[in-house]
Parts: sequence; structure tokens; C-alpha cells
Amino acid sequence: MAAAAAGWSARWVRGWSALLRRSFPILAGARSRCVSGLRGPWRKVAALGLGVTLSAIPVAQKHDPTLLSNEALIRRAVSLVTDSTGTLLSQTTYALIDALTEYTTSVYTLVSLYQKYTQLLGKMNSKEEDAIWQVIIGARVEVTTKQQEYLKLESRWRAALRLSEMAAEAAYQSGANQASVSAHNHIQLVKSQVQEIRQLSQKAETKLAEAQTEELLKLKEEEPWQPASRQNSNEAAEEAYLRED
Repeated sequence: MAAAAAGWSARWVRGWSALLRRSFPILAGARSRCVSGLRGPWRKVAALGLGVTLSAIPVAQKHDPTLLSNEALIRRAVSLVTDSTGTLLSQTTYALIDALTEYTTSVYTLVSLYQKYTQLLGKMNSKEEDAIWQVIIGARVEVTTKQQEYLKLESRWRAALRLSEMAAEAAYQSGANQASVSAHNHIQLVKSQVQEIRQLSQKAETKLAEAQTEELLKLKEEEPWQPASRQNSNEAAEEAYLRED
């Protein structure tokens, strides 16, 4: 009797379930949607985990064989050489320009002293003339010192210039065209800078020669009327200058 009741209950439940599925189709797909909804996130999590795992595996990088060729290495090396020689040339150029500027300034100082001395010829006593000659001699020594300094730096600058020219030629022969062009442009720039300041110094030297000539001519005009003591003073000043040289 109990078995018959249990079987009847099971058939009743199945019948009602079938009726509900026919009456409400949305219920029939609820389970499948729920399962598929769970499957989606798990697929994403699995894919993400796989990506992280793959990204952690080191991948061998591919090197361009042309970057390690002899030609590439030579071009790289010659570019470093042009940079180094360019730095040396810049430093020696700055030093030479400073030395030439100081030399030019000292020459103009001496020009001014000669002009002043020439204007005062015949108007000074022996003590005043001796005093101004001592100043002139000191200015001459200063000019000589500055000249020696700039000539020494000019020798170094020319050596740096030759190195830069050789490096630019090596870059051109090696195919490092950009390095070669940059080096040549830098060489032309420093040459023009040095030439400009050298022209100023040459102009100052011309002014000095003119001032010295004018002083000598004025001195010859004054010699017949000069006392012997003044002539001796001029000779002593000239000898002192020669000793300083």
C-alpha cells in the first residue's frame, strides 16, 4: 500500500513539473542559463591565468645581426671619436679666444700709453717722463706675456683642429655621414670664431705700430731741444725694456 502511494506521488510531481514547463517556458531555460552564466566567468578566469602563465615564460629576443656587424661597430666607434675630438676642439677654442682677447686688450692699453706719452712730449720734466716710461715698459712686458700665452694655446688649438679633421674624414670613409657632417660644421664654426678674434688682435697690433711710429717721429723732433739728462733717461728706459724682453 505504501509503495503504491509513493509511486503515485512521484507521478504526480512529474506531471506537475511537466505542466509548469509547458505553462512557463522561461523556467525551463533558467537552469541552463545559470550554468552557462557560471561557465562564462570561469572561462575568463582560466584564460587570464593562462595569459599570466605565458607572460611569465621568458621569450628569447631576436637581435638584428646588422647591428653587430663590423661596419656597424666601426661607425659607432668613429662617432664616439668625432664626439671626443669635437669636445677637445671646443675647449681649446674657448681657451684660445680668451687668450687672444686678453692679448688684444693689453695691446690697446699700450697704444693708449704711447699716445699719451706722445702728447706730453716736451711738456714733462725728467721725473715725469721716467715715470711714464716705467709704465710703458710694464705694459710692454704684459703684452709680451699675453702674446706668449695665446701662441702656446694656438699651437694646442691647431693640434685639436687636425684631430677633428681626421676624425671627420674617418667618419666619412666609414659611412657615418651624420657624424662626418656634424664634425665638419663644428670645424667651420670654430675656425670662423678664431678668425674673427684674430682680426681684432691684428687691428690692435696695427694701431700699436702706428702709435710707436708717431712717438718716434715726435721724439726726433724734440731731440735737438732735449737736455742731456732727458736723452739719457730715454736711453735707460729703452735698455730696461730690452732687459725685460
